[in-house]
Amino acid sequence: MNTFLTSSGISIYYKDWGSGDPVVFSHGWPLSSDAWESQMLFLADKGFRVIGHDRRGHGRSEQSWEGNNMNQYADDLAELINHLDLQNIILVGHSTGGGEVARYIGRHGTARVSKAVLVGAVPPLMLKTAENPDGMPVVVFDGLRSASLDNRAQLYKDLASGPFFGFNRPGVKKSQGVIDAFCMQGMMAGHKNTYDCIKAFSETDFTEDLKKFDIPTLIIHGDDDQIVPIYASAIPTAKLIKNSILKIYLGGSHGLADTSKMQLNADLLDFLQ
Repeated sequence: MNTFLTSSGISIYYKDWGSGDPVVFSHGWPLSSDAWESQMLFLADKGFRVIGHDRRGHGRSEQSWEGNNMNQYADDLAELINHLDLQNIILVGHSTGGGEVARYIGRHGTARVSKAVLVGAVPPLMLKTAENPDGMPVVVFDGLRSASLDNRAQLYKDLASGPFFGFNRPGVKKSQGVIDAFCMQGMMAGHKNTYDCIKAFSETDFTEDLKKFDIPTLIIHGDDDQIVPIYASAIPTAKLIKNSILKIYLGGSHGLADTSKMQLNADLLDFLQ
């Protein structure tokens, strides 16, 4: 396996396929880089070098007790980019990974980055506050934490078989394979890591990070995203990132990499080229 040690001594797993301009993928919670493999295979076959890492505590990376926060996630990403000496990067982030991309740019700038793509991403801020009335109340995230402590295997099964992929909508055919893959990836992650990550993705305010985007940026979001509602995420994000492009997938779920695979692949290729 490809791994590297961060400056804090944490082993991070990554996959590195193909050759060409590098596309670096950041995955959502509680998943791993495997969540992007359809897009990675597609783009590698189209002449791109694709790199996907498992966030610390997720997938095949080390289950660190500390550092399960957005600043550290972004710094780990920066260390991966430096380790591989990547230039002219296209950063692609889904959900929590979209926050990771935003915080990377906020902390490390765009000297190595040419473009960015945010898919079903959590910025600017998921949590409802006085300044962010369109966010979700903290009781929603407290419920996730409680369910994770009670029976996280069941939590992942409930999410995958219901709102994450929109399988709870009338007329939508469930894919047991997709559900099983989600649950497998989730259970590979550390219990402490996924628990802490709920706070990271829900309470981190990315507003100032988004204002630092000075590269072409594509924002993709499903209008039926039940996990990260579009009105509290993609809509305000598009206003904060100057000259960004917003593509709304009608009826699109949160798990677009699987439920809208062909459309997402085509839109990524078009933007990258």
